[in-house]
Amino acid sequence: MQRFDRILGILLFLRGNAGVTVADLARHFSVSRRTIHRDLETLSTLGVPLYAERGRAGGFRLLEGYFLPPLMFTQEEAVALLVCLTLQKSLRTSVFPQEMLLAEKKLLMALPDRLRAMLEKGERLLGFERFPHDIFHIEPEQQSAHLPSEIEQRQQEAQQSAIMSIFFQAILDGCQVQLHYFSPYRNRQSEIQLVPLGLFWDRNYWYLVGQPVDNPQADPRLWRVDRVQALHALKLIPVPTDMDAFDVRTLLNRQWLGPAMEKWRRSTPVTIRLMAEQARRLQQDWYYAHAEFAPDEKSDHVLMTLGECDSDIVFSLVRWLGPGAELLAPQEWRSRLRAELQQMLDSYDDT
Repeated sequence: MQRFDRILGILLFLRGNAGVTVADLARHFSVSRRTIHRDLETLSTLGVPLYAERGRAGGFRLLEGYFLPPLMFTQEEAVALLVCLTLQKSLRTSVFPQEMLLAEKKLLMALPDRLRAMLEKGERLLGFERFPHDIFHIEPEQQSAHLPSEIEQRQQEAQQSAIMSIFFQAILDGCQVQLHYFSPYRNRQSEIQLVPLGLFWDRNYWYLVGQPVDNPQADPRLWRVDRVQALHALKLIPVPTDMDAFDVRTLLNRQWLGPAMEKWRRSTPVTIRLMAEQARRLQQDWYYAHAEFAPDEKSDHVLMTLGECDSDIVFSLVRWLGPGAELLAPQEWRSRLRAELQQMLDSYDDT
């Protein structure tokens, strides 16, 4: 038996048996134990997940689920999957990025030569544009004077992919996770133990969805992946069985934003008086549509109330809206904006 055939045979033998010893393999394949050790080392080098268990009932075994049943795809189905993989690769970060590349190679190998040669250049055929930064929702991280280098950017994206992969694996394993999260708005880091529920992507960012263990009655919360400092799977702590009913689609179309903005309105309320046309424009915006709009009892204007802790964002919005928009509260911000606008007006004084 040639070595390649023997190594494949060892792999299949391990698949069908648990707790296989080196002596068992040497006897089965009629070779020395040293040869079996070399073959097992080769399998490990190739990425085969081998585990050795000590004790009387110990031996080598494969990671459960390593083998999946063979699947057959039509040419059109394979192309559709490759399109999905191309979209996934266009994102800054992804779940199981290395496994995704390996899956793409396996799919390509199953296609006819001509089609494979074309789809190997999938990025040249399919383009997915990233979302630009929002003009009126400048993130605190974007205000930093330090812009990451290309190497730093790649390192950050690799870390985010690793965090997402650990989180998703915890969902599959049914265990809780420990999250270390930095909030740029509060300028502090918090440590949270939670039940992982799902992932979703919005405006070029991935979000983790989970249920804090210390508040099981609250609605699921979101954590932006690029703000996660560290994440650890708590493999010995299972998740409650009643979490199986969660469906991440209930958060899509930014349905999560309404409850979040209501909470922000209570903590940091900002009120702006608008003309009716200005209000209609903002109600079409993905973000401001979730603000509170109410008729102004003193005029035919509309009062918009939202939660915002950054005065610069509010000032930019009022300046962009132009005449007819008036910042009413907080009073301190109103006074500051008035002084700023007066200074701008003075610069146009031609007398």
